Amino acid sequence: MIRIADSHTLPRWQRPESLLIVMTIAMALSFDVWMALLNNFAVEAAQFDGSDIGWMQTIREIPGFLSFGAVLVILFMREQTLAYVALLLLAFGAAMTGFLPTFWGLALTTMISSVGYHYFETINQSLQLQWLSRERAPQVLGNLRAVAAGVGFVVFGALIFWGFTARGGAVDPVPLDYRWPYLIAGCLAIVLILFAIVAYPRFEAPHAQRKELMMKRRYWLYYALVFMGGARRQIFLVFATFMLVEKFGYELHETAALLLVNQFITMLVAPWIGLLITRFGERLALTIEYTGLICVFSGYALIYYLDVNPLWAAFLYLADHIFFSMSFALKTYFQKIASPEDHAPTAAVAFTINHIAAVFLPAVLGYLYLVMPAAVFMLGAAMAFMSLCLARIVPRHPADGFETLLTPRVAPAQ
Repeated sequence: MIRIADSHTLPRWQRPESLLIVMTIAMALSFDVWMALLNNFAVEAAQFDGSDIGWMQTIREIPGFLSFGAVLVILFMREQTLAYVALLLLAFGAAMTGFLPTFWGLALTTMISSVGYHYFETINQSLQLQWLSRERAPQVLGNLRAVAAGVGFVVFGALIFWGFTARGGAVDPVPLDYRWPYLIAGCLAIVLILFAIVAYPRFEAPHAQRKELMMKRRYWLYYALVFMGGARRQIFLVFATFMLVEKFGYELHETAALLLVNQFITMLVAPWIGLLITRFGERLALTIEYTGLICVFSGYALIYYLDVNPLWAAFLYLADHIFFSMSFALKTYFQKIASPEDHAPTAAVAFTINHIAAVFLPAVLGYLYLVMPAAVFMLGAAMAFMSLCLARIVPRHPADGFETLLTPRVAPAQ
């Protein structure tokens, strides 16, 4: 076991930051393939409609709502070990997805992958905040976002080649065999996780984490922003992407091409976002993000009823992703206001809060989408506006004891 303070004595490739990169790559391999293929797989292979996809996303978000269970798991399992187990579940679920092209088959593999993904993201946030200093966290998190985008760039490039060539140049479409990309991505991720288990030491964080569920009143603004972000994000993940396929007729290689461009842009801008947060603070980054999302969701609502070029939908999709790249400002905001021992339990509670709306919102809005699609996106714009109002009370220099502009600067809370 190596203390974080002593990790600088290790070779650079074995340090905590390098392990975070390896785990990010493994997560991105499994998750990006799952996300890239989901809508085409659901429509073409499983014959989903808007209601089906809404229910499927509700199933996917149930483990996110139960993320608080991570606090119970770390009572008998180290956080680093739990991260490995969660990644293995994510990779296995992704590998099996293409073999079960039915509603209940997809529900099963989605549940397995979702348990892995949400528990990994919960523990990963805790490890990031424990292993990274407050000064370096924004830049490192930006770099990790760029690494994930780089993996996505490679993955989506491969999917474009596979989808286009499998359809014979998309001139005479034929049914696609979705088993192989899911299986290959999942197996590669499993190999990478096994490498991490063998090659990296166990790292000991400087502060022992509370191993109990807890909520603190002074974190209320962080909880509120997390809740709004989770609700708003569901509208994009479920319905914006589905609209590309259902209304504008995007085929697999076209969806993958769009994701490819998105990942390339994110790969370039994410490190700069880290620098922006370091220099100007979280409030500015969150203000830019939420202002942009108001415009994006309003644009989605507008174009649905207009006879516009499908490239407009692609433009809004890319813009949404760019603004979402700023969301890790919430992590660094919490790192600055939190007591060090609160990182793990608060990450677990925050992921549950993030998914409260996600459990019911996709299913409910799935029915609304069938009747009035634009109303779904206008709801997203309203949520972005509420988030913007909340972001404006984040201090320029948040700290333990100075969490919001509504409270005077006081001594750190105990």
